[in-house]
Amino acid sequence: MNSKFEAKLANFRNALQRLKEAVDEFNQPGASEVIRDGVIQRFEFTYELAWKTTKVYLEDLGIVDINSPKAVIREAYAQRLLGDEKNWLLMLKDRNMTSDMYKEEMTEEVAERISTLYIQEFEFLLQKLQ
Repeated sequence: MNSKFEAKLANFRNALQRLKEAVDEFNQPGASEVIRDGVIQRFEFTYELAWKTTKVYLEDLGIVDINSPKAVIREAYAQRLLGDEKNWLLMLKDRNMTSDMYKEEMTEEVAERISTLYIQEFEFLLQKLQ
């Protein structure tokens, strides 16, 4: 693999580690809204790094002209890089919503999905890309 991929993979790995640290704090009793918001923000950049790293990986395999997150998700699933395509499409939907979240219950639901579902999906992808 090329150095561009290696750099993106290292950034994705680091972002995932930082997200996991925030989720650990979020899962503590009495975690504040600030911690929850930090989980969501770390999720946003981990998600961006995940799909962009996957795009470079697929390009290195000769799969080009996939430029949107949804197209990358579909191709990555076809290449068996993802565990559950439905979870990734839900993740995409949540990522698109995060910058416009004003309702407390939606924010809490997304943070819970990050904690219970998305971390595992990121870890599965990281394992496949390494």
